[in-house]
Amino acid sequence: MASSRSLHRATPQITRTLRLFSSSSSSSFSSTSSSSAAAKRPSHRNNHSENHVYLEANPFLGSWKAPKDPKEAERLLARFRRDYAKQVKEVRKEYIKEVELMRLEKLRKDEARKEALRIQNEERKKQKAEAAIVRAHERQRLQEELRQTLLKERAEKLENWRMKEKRREENKKEKNELLRRQSSIWIDQPDLEKRILEAIVDTTPL
Repeated sequence: MASSRSLHRATPQITRTLRLFSSSSSSSFSSTSSSSAAAKRPSHRNNHSENHVYLEANPFLGSWKAPKDPKEAERLLARFRRDYAKQVKEVRKEYIKEVELMRLEKLRKDEARKEALRIQNEERKKQKAEAAIVRAHERQRLQEELRQTLLKERAEKLENWRMKEKRREENKKEKNELLRRQSSIWIDQPDLEKRILEAIVDTTPL
């Protein structure tokens, strides 16, 4: 009975131990697989370190040799410090100069881009203005052609009306002249009776 109780108490401990072992083994396996995958996968940092060009080592590195005399050592150290300060000053000057050159280059590129945009805009405006002038000339030409066509049609209508009026006047004059001629004929009394008789006898059916 006591052995069964101890076995029952030990079971959770064994279970926890197995869980810890399984989790540690799985984590170790995952870390191993991830490390192997990372080793196989090319790294950007590795490529950068391989392709990067480093500067030459500073001559101050490894050049210090401690003399036996402390005063000599202090003097050499002071000289090294002065030389190092001079070199740092020169490097700063070069850096400031390089930054200024980069700023001027950027400013020049910006100005060149602005100038190119300005020229492009002016060219576009010029083309638009030329196109507007061409359209205006074409519109004026069409309007002039339409005006000339209307004037021609109006002149033709006026001439036609004048010819009709002239023809009407001529016909009217001819009729008046015919009536005048017919009314100017004098018929004697015997001839009048004879003509009346002929008109009665020689009737023509309509």
